[in-house]
Amino acid sequence: MFRKVLIANRGEIALRIICACKEMGIPTVAVYSQADQNSLHVRFADEAVCIGPPASSQSYLNILEIISAAEISNADAIHPGYGFLSENPRFAELCEACGLIFIGPSPEVIRLMGDKDQARKAMKEAGLPIIPGTDKVQGAVADILPVCEEIGYPLIIKAAAGGGGKGMRIVNSPSELPGALEVAQNESQSAFGSAEVYLEKYMPSVRHIEFQVLADKHGNVVHLGERECSIQRRYQKLVEEAPSPYLGSELREKIGALVVKAVRSVNYSNAGTLEFLFDENGNYYFMEMNTRIQVEHPVTEMITGIDLVKKQILIAAGEELPMTQQEIEFRGHAIECRINAECPQSMLPSPGRITVFHQATGFGVRMDTAAHHECVISPHYDSLIAKLISHGRNRNEAIRRMQRALEMTVIEGVKTTIPLHQRIVEDPDFVAGRLSTRFMERFPSK
Repeated sequence: MFRKVLIANRGEIALRIICACKEMGIPTVAVYSQADQNSLHVRFADEAVCIGPPASSQSYLNILEIISAAEISNADAIHPGYGFLSENPRFAELCEACGLIFIGPSPEVIRLMGDKDQARKAMKEAGLPIIPGTDKVQGAVADILPVCEEIGYPLIIKAAAGGGGKGMRIVNSPSELPGALEVAQNESQSAFGSAEVYLEKYMPSVRHIEFQVLADKHGNVVHLGERECSIQRRYQKLVEEAPSPYLGSELREKIGALVVKAVRSVNYSNAGTLEFLFDENGNYYFMEMNTRIQVEHPVTEMITGIDLVKKQILIAAGEELPMTQQEIEFRGHAIECRINAECPQSMLPSPGRITVFHQATGFGVRMDTAAHHECVISPHYDSLIAKLISHGRNRNEAIRRMQRALEMTVIEGVKTTIPLHQRIVEDPDFVAGRLSTRFMERFPSK
C-alpha cells in the first residue's frame, strides 16, 4: 500500500479522499492556495503544502508545484479528485516520470478519452452507438456547411478537448453557423488550450444517463449501474439519482454489458463514467467518458455500499477487484442535490462568508462538504458548497428524505440554490420520474 497520498485538489472532494485514506491507514498531504490556508482539507490532512496564490493557474493547475510538494513531503501517490488536473494526461505522465503513482487511468487512456472525437471512434469500434456527427471540424465555414446539412439541424458544436458546457453552441440554421463556430472555438481555446471542435446532431429533449465502472490492472471490469443526470442548467448538473427511474433491470443489464466490453477494449483501469443520451424513442447514444471520479459518485456508493474512492486507491496500488459483476447488488434509491453559492433565480455566483451553517441530520441523509460556520466561499473557484444526498428503500422515500433534508439545511451569509432544489424535488413531474434535459425550462432564470 502507499506510503503517503498527496491530494491535488481542494474543497469537499479533497476532504472526501482524506476520509478514505484515514480509514485505510494512509497518511495524506493536502496542497492549498493562499486563499485556502484555513480550509478543512488543510486542517484534517496529516501534512499541508502551500502551492501558490489564489488563482487556479498559479496553484491547483500548477503541475510543477504539485509534483514538488509530493517530493518534499515524501508522498508516493497523487489523487487528483475531479476537475483541475484530474483529466490532464500531461500531469499523469509527469507523475509517472517522477516515480509517483497517479490514482487514475494511464496517460494514454486519459488522452484517448479526453479527445472527444477519438473517444467517439474508439467506442463505436467497441460496439457502442454514437450520436450522428463529425470528426474534428476543419476548413472554412463554406466547407463545413455540406456536412451540417447531412447531419441535419439543429446541431451542436462541442469542444474536442473538454466538456462541462464550455465550448458548446447550438446551431439551428446555416446562418447561425459562422458566429456560433467562432464563439465555440474561442471559448474552447480559453478553457482547454485547444480550439478544436466537432459537430453532433442536437437532440433537444433527451435523458442524460451515465454508467459507473471500475476496472483493475488485471483485466477485471464491473459496472455499478447508472445515474440519472438529466436535470441540468447551462449543461451543469443540478440533481443526480441512482438508479434512473427510466431504466429497467433488463436494459440496465444490456447496456452494462456493452459498457464493460467497451471499457475493457481500451485497457482502462480505475474508476470511470460513460455518459449516454436517451431520446424519446428509447434509442441511446454514447456521448463521452469521464476518466475520473464524478461529483455525483455518492449516489452510487449509497445504493451499492461500495466506497469508490477506496477502490480507486486499491486499484492504483495494483490490487484486483474483490467482486464480480454477479456479486454487485443495488439496494434502494439515492438522490444528490448540488448546493451552490449562487442566486437560485439567475444562477450567478454568490461568494462570501457563511455566517450560519447547519447540516441536515437524520436517517438516510449524507452531506459531503468542506464548508463550515465562518468559512469563505471564494470567488476564485467553483461555487459548490455541499452535496446533499438522501437514500431510501425506494425512490419515493428518497424524495421525501431529500425534501426534509433541504428544509433542515440552513446556510446564511451567501445566496444558495436550496430554494431551487426545493422546487425541483416537489415538482409533480420530478416526483413521477418524467425527466429530460429540458426539465429546468419550467424554472426560467431571471
